[in-house]
Amino acid sequence: MDSIDVKILEVLQENSRISISELSKKVNLSLSAVSERIKKLETSGIVEQYTTIIDAKAMNKSLSVLMMISIDNSDAEQKFFKLVQEDDEILECHHITGDYDWIIKIVTESTATLEALMTRIKSIHGVRSTQTIVFLSTVKTRHSVSPVANK
Repeated sequence: MDSIDVKILEVLQENSRISISELSKKVNLSLSAVSERIKKLETSGIVEQYTTIIDAKAMNKSLSVLMMISIDNSDAEQKFFKLVQEDDEILECHHITGDYDWIIKIVTESTATLEALMTRIKSIHGVRSTQTIVFLSTVKTRHSVSPVANK
């Protein structure tokens, strides 16, 4: 990956719907050269997908939390995984080190909807403990890694 590929990725991160024509102007390459580079970035797996970022507040989901969860057994873990996969308010789930086994990111409407989800999680036999952290404000959100190593 060279500096032109990095520039292409930076432009696509800003607006993945940019036309090849506009993109070629921004990186100073022909349409065919830009198209070829994008195809290589896609087939190599560097570009994983194109997506739409939906504003949570516009969808009436203004409460964001991280919930850490400890689970005692693999049966409970399987039930937890099923709940995670089925619930659209759980945006991320990560296996972690430390006092807890899992951390999930939840975006929901209110404390009432959060409480309902927490009750479902805690009702899984084998969920030992949880800790929930509410986001008060956000100063930075990125949806992807930077294409530049050590900027």
